[in-house]
Amino acid sequence: MSNPFYPIAEYPDFPKMTPAAADAALPKLLADAQARVDALEKTATPTWEGFVRALDDAQRPLFKAWGVVEHLLSVCNSKGWRDVEEKYQGDLVAFSLRVGQSKRFYELAKRTPADTPARKRILEKMAQGAELSGVALEGAKQARFNAIQAELAQLSNDFSNHVLDATKAFSLVLTKPAEVEGLPAQLKAMMAGDGDPEKGPWKATIEDAVYVPFMKHSRNRPVREALLRARCTRASAEPLDNTKLVDRILALKKELAALLGFADYGELSLASKTAPSVRAVYEMIDQLAAASRPGAAKEDAALAAFAAANGFDGKLEPWDKAFWSERQREKLYSYSEEELAQYFDLPAVQKGLFGLANRLFGVTVEPADGEAPVWHPDVRFFRVRDEKGVVIAHFYFDPYSRPATKRGGAWMNDINSRELRPDGAVTKPLALICCNQALPDAKGRALMRFSEVETLFHEFGHALQHMLTTVDDVDAAGINLVEWDAVELASQFMENWCYDAKTVKAFARHVDTGAPIPDALLDRVRAAKNYRAANASLRQLSFAKVDMALHVDPPADPNAFKEKVFAEYTPGSSVPEDRFLNAFTHIFAGGYAAGYYSYKWSEVMSADAFGAFEDAGLDDEAAVRATGRRYRDTILALGGSVDPMEVFRRFRGRAPTVDALIRQTGLKAD
Repeated sequence: MSNPFYPIAEYPDFPKMTPAAADAALPKLLADAQARVDALEKTATPTWEGFVRALDDAQRPLFKAWGVVEHLLSVCNSKGWRDVEEKYQGDLVAFSLRVGQSKRFYELAKRTPADTPARKRILEKMAQGAELSGVALEGAKQARFNAIQAELAQLSNDFSNHVLDATKAFSLVLTKPAEVEGLPAQLKAMMAGDGDPEKGPWKATIEDAVYVPFMKHSRNRPVREALLRARCTRASAEPLDNTKLVDRILALKKELAALLGFADYGELSLASKTAPSVRAVYEMIDQLAAASRPGAAKEDAALAAFAAANGFDGKLEPWDKAFWSERQREKLYSYSEEELAQYFDLPAVQKGLFGLANRLFGVTVEPADGEAPVWHPDVRFFRVRDEKGVVIAHFYFDPYSRPATKRGGAWMNDINSRELRPDGAVTKPLALICCNQALPDAKGRALMRFSEVETLFHEFGHALQHMLTTVDDVDAAGINLVEWDAVELASQFMENWCYDAKTVKAFARHVDTGAPIPDALLDRVRAAKNYRAANASLRQLSFAKVDMALHVDPPADPNAFKEKVFAEYTPGSSVPEDRFLNAFTHIFAGGYAAGYYSYKWSEVMSADAFGAFEDAGLDDEAAVRATGRRYRDTILALGGSVDPMEVFRRFRGRAPTVDALIRQTGLKAD
């Protein structure tokens, strides 16, 4: 009987990929992978083809299928997919550890000669990966290590599901027009669902697509408070309480680090990153915090004065700050989010983004809908051509929020990575981009908040690094082998272009009239770029500080510790019952444990990379294109085949500094 998971075609047959199909295929995929690995352990030779490629080929069908399962769990979440994840996750963890702990494979990674620098780096990372997988552990210690890894995988899955379910579970139904006073028409339409946007009823939720604009625009202070309290206490009540999971995850990671001989999990995390030490991470946080604090204090004083001058009586509470910040921003820069969104309809933004990719990197992106099956009718499919017109990659784009079945946030992932096979055939990169903006309105207009435009540019930056790689060895192609604290460089770099006048004017048109965005409005948007930038910087730095500190020395009460850090970095930003950590999926259900600093670490590099374009002259088209090609040929092309700091030096001619980030964000160095 045919099964879409066994094997997976060039493009996964998503409509046929059901939990039942996965359940039927995974046992055979596991058995096949196990048998091939067992045989290879006996027959492998210390050559590239006889070891590295053979090991990749032995594991690929299983891990490709499992990657699709995890993708479908994130975009089509259901009991069926959760059951599959829970049933087989332990087996996948055990198989990964079995490979990682093979002393034979470790020996081969150390012995196999490399005929290129990329292959040398791949082999070095394979050996390091084995060491971090416990290859040197014996007996009871290795058994305990493996048990911890299996439990962590299950806890991570449970944590994520609890956050999704808790987010879905909360809503408030508003029935009176006065209760939705101040809300943009697009938001009211979304909250009304199939009802009348002007008459209601309206459902207020804590999913990003509703919560973020509601807190900025609603004049209903009691409902703002209720939503904030619900949002910051997500997953903190049974049966979805993540409190014990946080404690258990931190304890297990501390034990895991000790088994491998590290002082703490922070050291273990940094062993495979570019940051040289925990101390270096703290120094970066402290340096940027020192540059941010004076500005943040001034921003807070100005906001309080503005609110008081406009009729607010009392202390600004956490549920007031987004509302009054938006009013102040509108006053200072004379535009509203709703007004600005009229110029950012999704199809036009996409066209502009693809045009920028052509201008900077010489690639052409074109629709290929119908060429590959998709997992939801809203998903688009695109192909990417190089300057010679050759198709070099494809990607899926899933733009809209589906809170019942799709996890929040935005992300890029890969299904296929580039690989030059021995017969000369090239496997083309296949990426997927997922966002969570509001559905199109009744007129079919998919208007984007400006932050959503930035998010799309960000995720496309990740996809470009995956798709434009020129590395032939799959293990270092695209984002593979790029250290975690450098992987945000390519994504954050793209956000800068959302403020480049030439770029934005090329695509920002009024959704109804087609009129280009007025120069005066665009100038105000660019002027507002650094509005409350110091507070935004401290917010990210507080997350990074909490994350690293929790993993270096787990406190008895993580949320209480978090509150102390928040009070130091962003005073007045939370309520006493805040349980932010219970929904901090980045570090408890993602890859950012003792690594959240990576956003700022990468932002230093991305700001400095954009600085190269500023130095060349953003108005000098020839210089912009030449710099773009150099960026493509280094940052995007080399992927994980070269150390990220060396890649940066090849592009910029020197190591990165914080100067560009401090300048671009309007902060002042200490």
